[in-house]
This record gives sequence, structure tokens and C-alpha cells, in this order.
Amino acid sequence: MSTTPTLIIVPGWRDSGPGHWQSLWAESLVGAVRVQQDDWISPVRNAWVHCISQTILAQDGPVVIAAHSLGCIATTHLPPEVTQRIQGALLVAPADPERRSALVDFAPVPYHTLPYRSVLVASSNDPFCPVRTAGAYARAWGSEFVRLQNAGHINIESGFGDWPLGLALLQSLVGEPLALQASAQAAPVSSSVSALGFQIA
Repeated sequence: MSTTPTLIIVPGWRDSGPGHWQSLWAESLVGAVRVQQDDWISPVRNAWVHCISQTILAQDGPVVIAAHSLGCIATTHLPPEVTQRIQGALLVAPADPERRSALVDFAPVPYHTLPYRSVLVASSNDPFCPVRTAGAYARAWGSEFVRLQNAGHINIESGFGDWPLGLALLQSLVGEPLALQASAQAAPVSSSVSALGFQIA
């Protein structure tokens, strides 16, 4: 069994389109695996959790999760036999399923400590989740909390395509340098979060 973690990319509601940081990572990082859902528009919790679980269990070794929006919430619903394979998780702009009827199947959100290291990144003006709710998630999950100012939903619409800080946070969870595809036209990945002049709490 491999000891090098596989990156599992978990998009949120309506998927992550071209140019989104998740799509760029899926294209540029060696070995990255992107979760594919049968229905991105009308999400059902059991179906989403099943797809994520099967993707993780299909890997030969530990995994690191890079989730966005509803993908973060789906990740917290994973069963124990799956979470034991997770080395760490970058949880970006988690959704608040109680605020949108289309996402209500994912409520209530689990409020228990996650059994792996996690970093939650939230924005002060995310239209899909108040930052105070994201902070409550972080406290409940035992996540390191990174708060960005006026970053919207941390997606392509708010200017987050290429995202160096996200890559640095991801690398801190992977624990070793991230390998880029030979064809990837990406900036070098910083060797540490501190190199970007940013701290996590």
C-alpha cells in the first residue's frame, strides 16, 4: 500500500467549472482524482457520500481531501471506515445547507471532531455561509481556521482561479512537495504557508 497520499478533489453544488481552483488542481497536480457525482444540480446526501466514499476506498493508500462548498459538508458525513483513510482535509467555503432548500438533505451538519487534521478556509462575505457559521464548524470539527476578507464564495466568480495560498495550505496537509504535471503552466508551489506571509490559527 502506498504511503504517499492521493489528492481527492470534492466539488460542491453544481460542480466546479473551468478555471476554478479545483479544476486547475485536477488538471495540474500529479495523481489528483476528482469525484464525479451523478447529479450535481439536485444533490442527495446518501448518493454524494457514496460516490466520495467509493472514490476514497478505490485508492491505494491514504488520501488528502480538497473540498469546496457542499463538498465540505458531504465530507463530514463520511462513515468511519472511510475517514480512517483520510490523512487531512482542506475544507474551503463550506455551505450552510439549512439556508438553501436545494441542499437541505445535507442538514443537520455534523458537529463533532473530525478524526484527521483539517484546515477550514472561509470568507467574511460568503453569500452561501455566514462566516460565524463557518467559525462554528471549525470549532466543532477541530479545524484550523483561515478567514479571508471579502473573498466571496472562494470560487472563479470571486477571482479564485489560480490560488497560491490554497496550494500552500494543501501542501501543509500532504506533508511533501506537490508534483505538477509536466504540461501544467502553473507557478511554483511555495514550500510553506509562512512563505506567503499568512498564518493559520
